[in-house]
Amino acid sequence: MTESDTTPAEAQEIEAGGHYVTAELCGKTLEIIPSGAWRQSSMRLLKANEMDDFFADVLSPESYELYLDLDPTNDELGQFLDDSGSASGEPVGKSSGPNRSQRRTRKR
Repeated sequence: MTESDTTPAEAQEIEAGGHYVTAELCGKTLEIIPSGAWRQSSMRLLKANEMDDFFADVLSPESYELYLDLDPTNDELGQFLDDSGSASGEPVGKSSGPNRSQRRTRKR
């Protein structure tokens, strides 16, 4: 399933249901929780570059064992995360965050 195949409503359904989406890593199909459903504790592991622990949290148990066996490169992991984000309809790391006003607030 590609990003264009997934409607925003379907992406919300996938996220709410806690189901896995699939993406290819080193030619193998792995199941991963959609990025919008990742726990904050998992995000802290990702930010701390604790990749094995992070993937233990977000991959299905079978996919985690396969991930360990594959021993992918950083480039391969980046592509996998991009592909899984597209499959869930929410590309990873593409959020622009809140918009900041160009006006300054007057100080009192």
